Amino acid sequence: MLRMELADRAAHPLDGLDSHPWSTFSHAYGSAEDLPDVLRALAGADAEAAREALSELYGSVLHQGTVYSASAEAVPFLAAIAVAGHRTEDVLTLLGGMAESEDEHGVAPGAVRAAVAGQLPLLLPLLGAAAPRVRQAAAWAVSHTRVTAALPALRGRWEEEADPLVRAEVLTGMSRLDPALGAATAATVLDPAAPAELRLAAVLACLDAAVPWTGTHRAAMLSLLPADPLVADRLDLDRNEPLAAVVDLLLGRDRDADREAAVDLLDTALRDGRAEVRAEALWAADRACMLSRSAPRRLVPALVAAAADDEAVVAVASLLGRLGTAAAPAAPVLVPLAGRNPGEDDDLADRVLAALVRVAPDEGAPLLARGLGRRPRALDAAAGFPSPADAAFPYDDELLHAVRQRLARPEALSGNEPWQLTNLLAGWGVRAAPALPQLYAALPRFPGQAARAIASVAGECAPDERARAATALRSAAESGSLPAAKGLYDLTGEPGLLLDLLERDLRQGSRALPEAARTAGALGPRASTLVPVLRAALSGADSDATTPVLDADTALAEALWRVTGDAATVVGILDSVFARAAQSLWSQWSVVRAARVAALLGAAGRPLVRRLEPLLDNPVQVPAATLALVAAAEPGSLDRTALAAAVLDAAEREADPLGACDALEALGADGLTGDHTRRLASLADGDARVVRSGVEDRIIRQDEAFRVRVGALLRARTRSGGETR
Repeated sequence: MLRMELADRAAHPLDGLDSHPWSTFSHAYGSAEDLPDVLRALAGADAEAAREALSELYGSVLHQGTVYSASAEAVPFLAAIAVAGHRTEDVLTLLGGMAESEDEHGVAPGAVRAAVAGQLPLLLPLLGAAAPRVRQAAAWAVSHTRVTAALPALRGRWEEEADPLVRAEVLTGMSRLDPALGAATAATVLDPAAPAELRLAAVLACLDAAVPWTGTHRAAMLSLLPADPLVADRLDLDRNEPLAAVVDLLLGRDRDADREAAVDLLDTALRDGRAEVRAEALWAADRACMLSRSAPRRLVPALVAAAADDEAVVAVASLLGRLGTAAAPAAPVLVPLAGRNPGEDDDLADRVLAALVRVAPDEGAPLLARGLGRRPRALDAAAGFPSPADAAFPYDDELLHAVRQRLARPEALSGNEPWQLTNLLAGWGVRAAPALPQLYAALPRFPGQAARAIASVAGECAPDERARAATALRSAAESGSLPAAKGLYDLTGEPGLLLDLLERDLRQGSRALPEAARTAGALGPRASTLVPVLRAALSGADSDATTPVLDADTALAEALWRVTGDAATVVGILDSVFARAAQSLWSQWSVVRAARVAALLGAAGRPLVRRLEPLLDNPVQVPAATLALVAAAEPGSLDRTALAAAVLDAAEREADPLGACDALEALGADGLTGDHTRRLASLADGDARVVRSGVEDRIIRQDEAFRVRVGALLRARTRSGGETR
């Protein structure tokens, strides 16, 4: 009977499609009422329409890895379509991706995976399909159901399969369902005589099962390099760089022996005579440095060895630049190429010089001076544009002279160069005073860039120079430049022109609205004349819950608080922001920003406690919510121990770790238990980075900043003599 039912479903894969209540379910783009037409096209004879339908399904029911209620409803039809022979390999891959997803929206946890598991009677026979790629996709899909009932079929396929790529997928699937079985099976195919694809899958299966790393695994992995071609046709995109995946898994164990194994692999591969092996090793080393605090120091000698020629120096330079001064021993391999052809455009020299100014700023500065105007990447690195560096680039006489020469011809500047040059000067303060004439000349053409530098440099100069700077800024502000008006205020304390121009920007409601609101807030009560226009700029409780609108209202709320101290108005605005944000999947960081403003209100923000408490369910929002609750809630109502534990959990999960420091500081060192202290010490002193993702150039710097702040918290607790239970 079951066989007949399955045969009938395969023969009529769209039965029940039109009678299904699709409009009651949703996918990434809203109502799922469009799915019948999409599924019908997928199962149709028009190949181009079927291809487009598959693309639409990846956009709707598996949108960037997220699944929805409609995803589960589509599964039975997709399984039947696959069995019916319509783009079987592609549909199986889609089903496997849906089962794999843990990013679920508007659907019960595990519901989509369970829906795919419910189709195993249809899917398991496809493990024996005639086409190898279909067998491979079937192994991928059924193993992602996490249902061990699929194991016998996978083991049977393992015994019968001859194709190495399919066997590798089957072994991975077995390991996914039963790591111990996967490791035991893998041990039988680590021999050098086994196909390379299979040996690679075996190495990964052993790691997945937490098998101790041995010389056998090391020899196998090194013998497989370069390994990237071995996974070109595999379905696991998370492991499409195998050496990096192996290093990631070893470092993830967070044990000394495994860190040694990871560094040993990378050291050996970086010193390999084959360029393609060194290229894979460089990518894996990059990953290691983003994960491990000790990796940079230990890998620099091998990175130097990998820089065997100019092409290799360029490849290595990017990582060395991210390591910053920790890579200072590598400076000698960068200098020759970094200093090449200073009077000519030379992209390779520019890339290497960009690394050198981060690795050894004192050595990079004179080379940058000689090539200024032809080294945009290096200038960008030195100036810290678009985001300011933690500290100003070291002052250099030769570089100051070169900057003055560039600024003397403002018509020749283009792109980001005005920002970069003025950022350098602003960072040098009074030492850049000789460049003030050039800054005055550039101000009419680049007021937004030059004004801040003028205020910064002239602020420490003699009174007559400050007066000249004020005259220049006042003239630019009278011509309508808000940055010049702000520079004038910073230099002299004159608010009149700044208030006028802020009113202009606030009335326009442009994209500059949040920045205008923040500038007004910084003026405090001196901006009282702006209160009516600040209120008028608010979007209203019924406006869209988009990130720009929510963030603008939050910035306006903060400005009104700093200017007026009118808690009732500000609480109403923030309450509206929280209410609207709750309707949007993409608003969690807008909520974080609103909670931080709520914290400024102190006890006056108490009416917002009902909005803040639910935020503790989201790790990303926990630090900001805790900060606000400590400020606003009745002190006796807070379980500070539980809040500290939640904040630490957020930090350990890389959910706003620097925000977690703010929250822990607000909770106070005296409230930290012995367990809290041990967890903090692990975050500060452990080898694993806490900040592991984000903008590549900032990860290491942000992780180091986190360590410094956690160290300060630990020292404060020691001084307080806190309990150690």
